[in-house]
Amino acid sequence: MSSVGVEELGHLEMIGAIVYQLTRNLSKEDIRKAGFDAYFVDHTTGVYPTAASGFPYTAASMQSKGDVIADLHEDLAAEQKARVTYDNILNLVDDPDVREPIKFLREREIVHYQRFGEALRRTTDRLDSKNFYAFNPSFIPKK
Repeated sequence: MSSVGVEELGHLEMIGAIVYQLTRNLSKEDIRKAGFDAYFVDHTTGVYPTAASGFPYTAASMQSKGDVIADLHEDLAAEQKARVTYDNILNLVDDPDVREPIKFLREREIVHYQRFGEALRRTTDRLDSKNFYAFNPSFIPKK
């Protein structure tokens, strides 16, 4: 599992805690009015991680090729996608109890993106100068 996969699980826990805090005291009428009735039937007010579209979270969204260059590019992309999601949440939500932890998570995505970028630069800087396409030479069979 890539480092982003482990981090993603931690973010799900934080987001789940926010959702739980916002929904734990809903009345039946509130549940129906908010359109949570189908969710409530399946999960009560338990946290079941899904995308905003309703697609359930699965480990299939975590990518790992076992190649440091490919995996670092995947990590960079994942950090940017998470940042955009947090930007979108911040554009929709006014509640400070939701905004503050989301802003914290967004800032972490930016810092992680920078660190993964530094790791990619260090990795590619150490490649042989003839390695124009940045393939991982440790997996190329020796002749």
